[in-house]
Amino acid sequence: MALVPCQVLRAAILLSYCSILCNYKAIDMPAHQTYGGSWKFLTFIDLVIQAVFFGICVLTDLSSLLTKGNDSQEQERQLKKLISLRDWVMAVLAFPVGVFVVTMFWSIYIYDRELVYPKLLDNFIPAWLNHGMVST
Repeated sequence: MALVPCQVLRAAILLSYCSILCNYKAIDMPAHQTYGGSWKFLTFIDLVIQAVFFGICVLTDLSSLLTKGNDSQEQERQLKKLISLRDWVMAVLAFPVGVFVVTMFWSIYIYDRELVYPKLLDNFIPAWLNHGMVST
């Protein structure tokens, strides 16, 4: 019942996403007080989708570790449903939105930084947090 490096990596990614989410919410930005708050930014929505996806991955890994060696048909059926949910979230939400956010953000950033990440935001969001939210 040893943990596979893939499972440890998924748990580490989930923890990093949660730490970025908590750090982002702790920042007092003017945009958080306007209509929609941080939910109006596709980058933030993508970060939440990725955190939910990796949470489902960790839950799937834990379920498969706990049911390994069990011959219960009901547990196998529930595990298959969880795996199909994980695959659906990856194929429909996590991958397409993630790729779109990264490519569009950095393309527009290279073209004209002020359109997507004005220099004013450097006072509120550290460079590492911006990189963590967009690139990962």
